Amino acid sequence: MIEIQNASFRYANSDSGVLDEITLHIKGGECVLLCGKSGCGKTTFTRLINGLIPHYYEGEMSGNVTVSGLDVTKTELYETARLVGSVFQNPRSQFFCVDTTSEIAFGCENLGLPVSEVESRIQKSANELDMVELLGRNIFKLSGGEKQKVACASVSAVQPEVFVLDEPTSNLDIDAIEDLKRTLLLWKSQGKTIIIAEHRLYWLKEICDRVIYMDKGKISFDISMCDFTAFSDEKIRSLGLRTLCSDHLRIAAKIPVAETMELQNYHFSYQQKDALCIDSLALPVGGVIAVIGHNGAGKSTFSRCLCGLEKKFKGKVSFDGVQYTRKTMLKKCYMVMQDVNHQLFCESVEDEVCLGMDEDNEKDVSGILSGLGLAELSERHPMSLSGGQKQRVAIASAILAGKEILIFDEPTSGLDFEHMEQTARLLSSFAGRKTLFVITHDPELIVRCCTHILHLEEGTVLEQYPLTNENKARFTGFFKV
Repeated sequence: MIEIQNASFRYANSDSGVLDEITLHIKGGECVLLCGKSGCGKTTFTRLINGLIPHYYEGEMSGNVTVSGLDVTKTELYETARLVGSVFQNPRSQFFCVDTTSEIAFGCENLGLPVSEVESRIQKSANELDMVELLGRNIFKLSGGEKQKVACASVSAVQPEVFVLDEPTSNLDIDAIEDLKRTLLLWKSQGKTIIIAEHRLYWLKEICDRVIYMDKGKISFDISMCDFTAFSDEKIRSLGLRTLCSDHLRIAAKIPVAETMELQNYHFSYQQKDALCIDSLALPVGGVIAVIGHNGAGKSTFSRCLCGLEKKFKGKVSFDGVQYTRKTMLKKCYMVMQDVNHQLFCESVEDEVCLGMDEDNEKDVSGILSGLGLAELSERHPMSLSGGQKQRVAIASAILAGKEILIFDEPTSGLDFEHMEQTARLLSSFAGRKTLFVITHDPELIVRCCTHILHLEEGTVLEQYPLTNENKARFTGFFKV
């Protein structure tokens, strides 16, 4: 089905190659996991298969790539799209329409299919993916998991033979991951070939047939999933990979926090639809607070209101006997967005992390870059980095900004085990000195750095508590560990 012979690739203006002499055969109907540390070449590998390299991403390429006998390096993208469907890490980046039904129809319409066939495929995809209730919805009002479903349905409607997914669970809660798992099992039962580049591994044990581990642009090993699951936890971690067992969570000792900040009138609506409804809330100053909840629970809305980004928001924050309005909170907070591409502006990594830096933090630049594994990338352009590397650049920028309150929206999106641990250690080091809010679906990160849990559902506080071993059952119960 897929043949890759001696394929190498180096992005334009890059000093070193990203892929180096890749040779691989993937049989029809196989489900293959691509794994490895951030920046190892997984995403670039997927771009070889779907034709984005060399037709969209420029650079120097050698070798041959064929899918079902079609040379994708010499075939126009619209032809390759008949064979290969792609679901990206951020589904918003592949949307062309404003409503869900039109989005699912988009690919079929571009293939020139008759209207009756397009309508039939829309209904078939919606039924198979159990998302009929999402038809006719505004895409911009969907949760992360719902957007992922629409992206899968729009690709599925084209009926390709190969599906390529790049970090599909990076921003999904446990329920959305289960939905995605059912979708992949459906495609697999239909005999489709599936390639998944992913850091979260535990949910793929029953899906993937084969595991390809990449390191520095090369294939380090290619083994069966059965052999891979026999690896010990120590070996998995030595490879820089996330755990295969979601029940191995140990809660680290946390710094006690006494002082609190009071939030009042945290109410916000989008076009008359309530998104946040919190009358009052006390949170620990100097805590590292994990904000958890299902997709659409109001976590991102809460964070945007807290840091003053929502202009119509009227809520206030009080601590140290002083009350702060929205405009004041803008000056006290720094937020790392879920899609960090929106906040990368400079020509080099070093310039980027120094952009909003407090002068008092100049001496910390090299330490922060080293602590996040970015020192050797300091001269690189931020947009030339992998998704996980960009995430770390944004985290470094936030830490060096010198603000009192730091908000991180999915900070480990696209991060491997090693860099997740580096990030956790860095965030944990600020406990007691700054107040951090960590919006995440990553339990491994939470147990390593967070002191408290704030659980939101439907825009309200379901519960809040310090993260201790005594409260472990409450925490792991949410993540179904």
